[in-house]
Amino acid sequence: MNSEQIILDSILTLNDWLEQNGWSGYDPYDIKGERWMIWLTRKGNHSKFFAILREIVFELFYTFPKFSRKVFKIKPQINAKAMGLFASGYLGLYQAIQNEEYLAKSSCCIDWLLNHQSKTKIGIGWGYPFDWQSRELISRGTPNGIVTTVAGEAFWRWYKHTGDKKYLEVCKKTGLFLASLPIKTVEEDKICFSYTPLYVNYIHNLNLFVAEFLLKVGLETNNKEWIELANKAVNYTISCRMENGAFDYNGPPEKPANLIDNYHTGFVLRMLFSIYKLTNRKDVLESLRKGYGFYKEKLFENYQIPRLRPHRKYRIDIHSCSESILCFSTLSEIFPEALQYAESIAKWTIENFQDESGYFYYGILKSRFIGIPFKSKIAYLRWGQAWMLPALTNFLLVKGKNAG
Repeated sequence: MNSEQIILDSILTLNDWLEQNGWSGYDPYDIKGERWMIWLTRKGNHSKFFAILREIVFELFYTFPKFSRKVFKIKPQINAKAMGLFASGYLGLYQAIQNEEYLAKSSCCIDWLLNHQSKTKIGIGWGYPFDWQSRELISRGTPNGIVTTVAGEAFWRWYKHTGDKKYLEVCKKTGLFLASLPIKTVEEDKICFSYTPLYVNYIHNLNLFVAEFLLKVGLETNNKEWIELANKAVNYTISCRMENGAFDYNGPPEKPANLIDNYHTGFVLRMLFSIYKLTNRKDVLESLRKGYGFYKEKLFENYQIPRLRPHRKYRIDIHSCSESILCFSTLSEIFPEALQYAESIAKWTIENFQDESGYFYYGILKSRFIGIPFKSKIAYLRWGQAWMLPALTNFLLVKGKNAG
């Protein structure tokens, strides 16, 4: 059986599981939204006692995820980000195999997004269905740039697929919210968008997700303000690239997180690629080339198994697997060998992570409680299933274009 058939069969099996289980599911962050967990992780609880307690609690959750959720009565939820990814994934599947069933599924997800917007002061936005602790407590439903760009991308793809201006109108309203996010001017020609409307922060993948969306919608609608904002945001992130090509999770003037990981790096590279295609900026291409070199050499074993971080193999996370399939297949347009990497990772992920029932496991972990690596077989909807669908369908689309 050839690779395309293996991957298509995997997608169809995942679809069968989704049909049986619906759009709701567990999430790695749902349990962290519980009030007692927020208390445990809130700012100020940084004593040695709290540090040890947090480590024990987190280890228990990672090692026994299903049991933990039963104990604390965590219920499955529908997540707007997952719905955006499903909308894009099913549209891609329709484009790959021309089955109207999947176009209808994508349309269903689009309708859900239209009917479940978060409250915004301007434009349209979406947020997570749980509370989460960052610098401050972010209440469930608070619109943010990441969920909003993922949902907005689904409408953008429907606009490009149909040419129907009603989808472009949603993209424009989405852009209004994104452009209203707090913006920090780092230098005259460098800005950074913030994650939520609540406070300023400096996160590179978020900054580029927002910039890329504003740029393409701005170019489509001749919105010069959005185009200028987007280019300034790009200036900021590429100026923060490390000499070896890596990008930290956040940037100055925030204290560096010293967090270079697989999937956030993939996010940055995919956005740089799209931005380069939109702008033809040579400095963006240079950052993309160096970032790609770091990504493929330092964040994988044998260009097949995603490492969590350059010097840390575990956990081997389904989020890293899906993003690397999506990233490599996307970047293969200018780095042809990347399609082989995407194919190898996809086959390895299907073989090692996909359950017989169709869903994908969370990952391969190495807990302090269990000294050897083990598979965490919980089905996280947004984190795993929702990302694997567009990742695998994108591979089929790219492979099909190359064959054509």
